[in-house]
Amino acid sequence: MSEAPPDDILVWGTDALELVFATASDAPVSLIAIGSAGDHAAGAPSLPPSRRQPLVEVSGFGYGRFPGSFRSVDTVIGARLRLLSTADDGGRLRIRQRDDTTGVEVTSVFEAAEGITAFQTWSVVNHAPSDDDHPDTITLDLVSTFASGAFLAAVEDIDDLLLATAANDWVSESRWSTRSLRDRGLARIDRALQHHPPRSRVQVANRGSWSTGEQVPTAALLTRSGDVALAWQVEHNGPWSFELGEREDGAYLLLAGPTDQDNQWSVALAAGESFETVPASVAYAPGGIDDVLGQMTAQRRALRHVREVDRTLPVIFNDYMNTLMGDPTTQKLLPLIDAAAEVGADVFCIDAGWYAEGSWWDSVGEWQPSARRFPGGLGEVIDRIRSHGMTAGLWLEPEVIGVRSALASSEKGLPDSAFFSRGGVRLAEHGRHLLDLRDPAARAHVDGVIDRLVADYGIGFIKMDYNTMTGPGTDSGDVAPGAGLLEHDRALLTLLDDVQTRHPRLLIESCASGAMRMDQQMLSRLHLQSTSDQQDPVMYASIAAAAPAAMLPEQAGNWAYPVAGSTREEVIFSLVNGLLGRLYLSGYLNRMTPPERALVRAAVDAQRTVLTVIERALPFWPLGLPGWEDPWVALGLRDPDGDALLSLWRRPGAADTVVVPLPRWRGEEILVDVFFPDAPDGWSWRWDAATGELRVSAVVAPTARVLRVKRAPDTAPLKEESA
Repeated sequence: MSEAPPDDILVWGTDALELVFATASDAPVSLIAIGSAGDHAAGAPSLPPSRRQPLVEVSGFGYGRFPGSFRSVDTVIGARLRLLSTADDGGRLRIRQRDDTTGVEVTSVFEAAEGITAFQTWSVVNHAPSDDDHPDTITLDLVSTFASGAFLAAVEDIDDLLLATAANDWVSESRWSTRSLRDRGLARIDRALQHHPPRSRVQVANRGSWSTGEQVPTAALLTRSGDVALAWQVEHNGPWSFELGEREDGAYLLLAGPTDQDNQWSVALAAGESFETVPASVAYAPGGIDDVLGQMTAQRRALRHVREVDRTLPVIFNDYMNTLMGDPTTQKLLPLIDAAAEVGADVFCIDAGWYAEGSWWDSVGEWQPSARRFPGGLGEVIDRIRSHGMTAGLWLEPEVIGVRSALASSEKGLPDSAFFSRGGVRLAEHGRHLLDLRDPAARAHVDGVIDRLVADYGIGFIKMDYNTMTGPGTDSGDVAPGAGLLEHDRALLTLLDDVQTRHPRLLIESCASGAMRMDQQMLSRLHLQSTSDQQDPVMYASIAAAAPAAMLPEQAGNWAYPVAGSTREEVIFSLVNGLLGRLYLSGYLNRMTPPERALVRAAVDAQRTVLTVIERALPFWPLGLPGWEDPWVALGLRDPDGDALLSLWRRPGAADTVVVPLPRWRGEEILVDVFFPDAPDGWSWRWDAATGELRVSAVVAPTARVLRVKRAPDTAPLKEESA
């Protein structure tokens, strides 16, 4: 541990990233520049003292804000923090500050991997009273993960900035929009006349246990000029928020987990006790949205815990979507299993209903196979899956107990301590009670179910669903509801880590009514993320295209559910939805004609080609991040060699021609051909090297194709394809 440096500047980073901190003795530490390695020495701008935002905001009972507002900044404790020491452990920086009035100490932790202009950060608060004037206990009600105004070092003021965010909801995930901060609600006032900073803010937040039930925790600030971009993600499987606002001179970005104001969270710290915030990652890039989300993609890969089995990247067939819809039986499943094997699936997952004799929504919890659905036993179906060389999977919702389940009975079931409760009353939502995984009995129940299914049936895949929300949390154990939820959320992560340690060949898909829990804490652990429950393939296009903005493309499980008897273009459209992520098949393949099944098989073969590069490919969006009702939608994957795959969807009502900017290849000749399916069939395109634009036409709608883009040999002529 080193003492604070004598000067006022600390520069830290990696071979790619550079962070510059102001460390004056008469002010809180602040992050004043984020950039590429060497920028500071080269004279890159940083924030002057008047525009600096304290690195950490801390609020507690009796120690709120000044001036008061709904905003998370201007905290009294945060303003009083002063640097004690710094420590650089090689890839990890720790900055320790103290408020001498309360004895509160805060350590800000930064971690960064080589080769990436991104970092992960979090805060640790320790109560360290040193004299009688310090409170014995302090109750915290807000601790920021990160706060800075460093993004303003590159621009004059917030009028030069655009904010890209994504709303999220059931079957309407990842609805991106990009607007100015003024349009988002930061009101312009005369700050000099008012003698105070504005009180307005832009807050994007999510509540309860659906971490992405309303908003995506990834966002980006972009300059209008396209020169610099900053992106971030709050990494928590529960409540979180980010907030932007103006200071008296300057502005700020603040990232946080649960707070008292928004989530009924608070925690009391006695002397020597500590609290750690949820982490977040921040990425920087010279350029625009594709550049900065490319860095965030690299950061996600650096944070992910990849097991050997994750590298297998299987093609999965699931019997649910637009197919059995939660009503599996032996008779229905056997022909589907045979057909899934014929098209090349590696995993066959039996979805919801396998455990129920009849109506099951509010009776789940024991997870025993239904004798009525499987007269010869579930093992007969599992054996059929294995006979084709496929891995068997099951749908499971282990975190809930139906209100009609025997396990909900106080006499025969789990103890009251195993469930979320408020004021001693067990919570019930949507016909389910919610397990509190802090409790040993709840934990033992979930462990026992998973271990039994793996041991008895040899399953190698679980689609882990979560269709019920907790509300603010649980006050069991005499804690604030939000604190109980945070402890439960962290207990769930520990459970998942332990399950995967016990079962190293088990793959788990994260699902919560589709993508209501697609946060980095889940994604860093689990193999796959369901991107939606959307049943309309035309509406799914924007969801599939937007998915890699919020997760790794190799984890984006996009449903592809071709319908027997549809037109060829309708089948292709559905299959294209899955190809530049993870093709997640469903549909009555057994009812298809041989040509229809051959088309599905061709999509599986195309997916296997994509999988050879997907773990190192970077996503890009040549038409911009997709809006929910965009007529044309585009997603690209660029491999390290510079070649790319480009999915294009023309939806009903779209013009028959679209201009696709490909600035990376401006001034070069490129070859463009069809990757999937095997012929243009009514599609045509023309490349303009001078402008870097690909002009694409399609004669029908809806229709979709995946194109392959390659640099042409020096002597190759301009390539033009048409039907």
